Amino acid sequence: MKKTLLLLFTFCLFNASFGQNLTLTNQAEISVLTVGPGSNLSDAFGHSAFRIKDPALQLDVTYGYGEYDFDAPNFYLKFAQGKLNYLISKTNFNRFYLIYRDYYNRSLKEQVLNLKQHQKQALYNYLVNNYKPENRAYLYDFFFDNCATKIKDVAQSNTNNSIVFNLPKNYTEATFRSLIQENLNRNTWGSLGIDIALGSVIDQTATPEEHMFLPKNIHLFFENATINNGTPLVKKSHLLFEQKPTKGNDSFITSPLFILGIISLFIIFVTYNDFKNKKQSKWLDISLFIITGLVGVIILLLWFSTNHQSTHNNYNLLWAFALNLFVVGQFFKKKISSWLKSYIKFLIIMLCLLTLHWVIGVQVFAIGLLPLLIALAIRYLFLSKYYSKL
Repeated sequence: MKKTLLLLFTFCLFNASFGQNLTLTNQAEISVLTVGPGSNLSDAFGHSAFRIKDPALQLDVTYGYGEYDFDAPNFYLKFAQGKLNYLISKTNFNRFYLIYRDYYNRSLKEQVLNLKQHQKQALYNYLVNNYKPENRAYLYDFFFDNCATKIKDVAQSNTNNSIVFNLPKNYTEATFRSLIQENLNRNTWGSLGIDIALGSVIDQTATPEEHMFLPKNIHLFFENATINNGTPLVKKSHLLFEQKPTKGNDSFITSPLFILGIISLFIIFVTYNDFKNKKQSKWLDISLFIITGLVGVIILLLWFSTNHQSTHNNYNLLWAFALNLFVVGQFFKKKISSWLKSYIKFLIIMLCLLTLHWVIGVQVFAIGLLPLLIALAIRYLFLSKYYSKL
């Protein structure tokens, strides 16, 4: 019984000191951990975290940013609106390592930072204070305030901005969209959703520092950075775990290009029969106008009703036109209104403008949409000619 009480007391004492501001010893090391991409869209871009290790204090913990606060009121609504606070997390390094090695099978790299003792202490104190309940939450932004940018910002602020980030070898300029798509297969539904939901604002060229919204670029830029007047920022770097090969799940048969290609061929086939038989398959037009209208409404909501900066100026509205919903009623009438003819021509012009925006680089659109855009253009041209004879 006495042994049990002693063990319990020791455990409680250890946990009490676990969250306290400790004075780090000269054995302490602070590292940046870079987790490789996973198999799902939510973890396709990797993850970054700090590791604080001090053998003399039996301290080995990780701090990372970007944890969901599922207890937040109206979680899903705030998430959609871009108003959801995320949290800093803390866990024992051994648990952190085992989770990514055994459960997720994701590679893990470590970079031990070449910091002075007072810089290590300042950074550690900041993380401990940041983890306090009243400080944990922060407003997340995918490009400018995420798990990777937090690593850069926290490291800079606790070293008096003495880190100089040099351009890595083979550095090339890139837009935010192209940086995202480097981590994705362009012919996937996740990639398609990103290209539809995010606007032209992510087609601007990212500065070198802005490249570091991706964990892999944090690792790359830190590897080439200097601190304290020219000393390499990274003292040593090593691979803790390499992802084991896995069989890919992507199949062309289930890809957007194939599925939307089949649907588009069907639209073109029905349109050809309508042209040949001089009739209109109204059910098809009702379906197309409802679907494109609803997508347009979602795009408008993302643009004007959320705090997501990356969803602004979205020219997918040129094909997913929200007003199409108000036109659906025309297809139930025996005689259409005269303005519908002009409206169809307007939709054709919108598709021409979309093509122009794509060609000159104002906005890059999803490659999987291409068959559908061609089918819509053919259908609208048919409707324009068909209505001109009425």
